[in-house]
Amino acid sequence: MSIRVRSLCGGELSRLVELINRVYERSYEFIPFNVDSLEKEILRRGLVFLVAEQGDAIVGCVGYGRRPRGTEIEWIAASDDAVRDALVQKVEENAEGEVFTAVDAGSPMMEFWSKRGYMAEGGLYHMTAELDGVKPLPETPAGTVFRSLKPGEEKKLIEVVNTSYGWERLREDSLTRLKAEHPPFSEEWVHVAEVDSKIVSAVVSRPDTEYNAYFHAKRGYLGPAATLPEYRGKNLASALTRRAMNFLYEKGMTSVSLYTFEGNVPSITLLKKLGFRIQHHWKFVHKNPKGSR
Repeated sequence: MSIRVRSLCGGELSRLVELINRVYERSYEFIPFNVDSLEKEILRRGLVFLVAEQGDAIVGCVGYGRRPRGTEIEWIAASDDAVRDALVQKVEENAEGEVFTAVDAGSPMMEFWSKRGYMAEGGLYHMTAELDGVKPLPETPAGTVFRSLKPGEEKKLIEVVNTSYGWERLREDSLTRLKAEHPPFSEEWVHVAEVDSKIVSAVVSRPDTEYNAYFHAKRGYLGPAATLPEYRGKNLASALTRRAMNFLYEKGMTSVSLYTFEGNVPSITLLKKLGFRIQHHWKFVHKNPKGSR
């Protein structure tokens, strides 16, 4: 029976929820969706969803979004490889620039993407650490001040983070959104290093809200973390990360998690010294379906 791929229609979110939850139910730390949570995720990430039909049955779906690098596939749920292939082909036809996604390292899905001409390059680690007490901060240059962000300093934080990343990692509404989604988050949860009265490094901490609710845990989350290029190599990131870990412990958290790129060796080395360990590894796969231009 032929496969038809089309745009999502109103009233079909419940079917997508069923598909995604079934396909991803054994995935690492997967939290099942309901209609409301999936709708919020679509709006938050700016996703477009396509569905695959065979006869009158929806047998697959794919959600993707436009990113500075190109088109990112966030979710793909299908009954078999033929359906998955049809969905990816339609995304490639609609894509601007590269198409890319993240796949569990070592997963059989790596073969699917390889057969479609996708190249594996780079990856992402999920790292966690146990919190079992307040510990001293690593040594930093004399005169460095560590403190929490003050109300009204959001623009300074955004400038430091976005300059450090080289792209728009935080937006003007980021703290407002964090306050709404992760209570009791406030400026107090943002840790900054100040040199000569200038904020030069920052680490944002918050409760790992969805994880805690679903897994009945007390885990904190760190990110984003950023240091201006000219202030790197001075232990500021190490000290701020430890400060954030101490803060989370005092807030009742028993563990903390974050994400970092596998190629960021200095960051991984720093985090391991602070007690973090790698819990999961994703590989990035990418392809330019329309060729280089």
